[in-house]
Amino acid sequence: MGGDIGPQVVIEGASIARERLPDVKFLIFGDETKIAPLVTKYPILKDCCEIHHTDKFVSAEEKPGQALRRGRDSSMGLSIQAVKDGKARSAVSAGNTGALMAMSKFMLRTMPGIDRPALASLLPTSCGESVMLDLGANVECGANNLVQFAIMGAAFSRTVLGLATPSVALLNVGVEELKGNEIIKNADKMLRDANLPMDYVGFTEGHGLANGEVDVVVTDGFTGNVALKTAEGTARMIAGMLKSALSDSVFSKIGYLFAKPALMSLKNHLDPNNHNGAVFMGLNGLVIKSHGSASASGFASAIGVAADMASNDLAGKITKDLQRFEKHEGDEIEDKTI
Repeated sequence: MGGDIGPQVVIEGASIARERLPDVKFLIFGDETKIAPLVTKYPILKDCCEIHHTDKFVSAEEKPGQALRRGRDSSMGLSIQAVKDGKARSAVSAGNTGALMAMSKFMLRTMPGIDRPALASLLPTSCGESVMLDLGANVECGANNLVQFAIMGAAFSRTVLGLATPSVALLNVGVEELKGNEIIKNADKMLRDANLPMDYVGFTEGHGLANGEVDVVVTDGFTGNVALKTAEGTARMIAGMLKSALSDSVFSKIGYLFAKPALMSLKNHLDPNNHNGAVFMGLNGLVIKSHGSASASGFASAIGVAADMASNDLAGKITKDLQRFEKHEGDEIEDKTI
């Protein structure tokens, strides 16, 4: 029931996802009087949907604390509960991000070895796509948190991008080892010494995000959210300037006709709807956050991410890598003691 438009986008997005993923089935939580008429518009959903009625929902303005107190039987709360109870492999929502994170963490709890969940998503780059986390779940982080984010981000990259050994870097103010605060430096040392299924390359700077220098970019939630919003704003600005420039004169309009295929390809690559679906990493269950302003195609992309995560056992990969890291840390302590 959340997002900028509400159930209309969700139901249409489900129909698109069903075409792409014929085996997927849906539990839909919300106001049946609004949802049922929408479902009937899409025959493809007839045999793969179960509507669970509730007239309670979490509003966009609701604080996380308020959602926790009164939202357990809301559409958002019931969808997360379905994951907890094993009735659904993952939950997908376009609703209030803060409330979704708070309720997911409270109801599902963090995985063993994970102190805090992180918000991870795919970003378009000049080389394809990169994974970035944290995108806003944790404003302040310690070195251990950043190491855990790196492990989760690498598992995400192996699951969604199919990379056997993804390259991983910490976002910093420079690439030199002396740059950055003590938290960044400590995380860097821990990752350099670890024996993990990733290619840890050290630091990357802001321009490396767009260049796609690495497969996984790790940072705290404050920096990550600012970087993400800056990138999105820059993409919109460039798109607006191009549109204005290409309609400025008769000659520019003629030029646009010749450049249209290339420009449409660029537009599709940068379109947030094609990269929609941020994952709350590190929980005992999968929860996917769709952008609130996503189109139906964008919501379908978020469902696709959820299906990838569920079918490729993301949690199992993270658990295995955490155990490997913790064993390495334990061996190091034992060696130093000897």
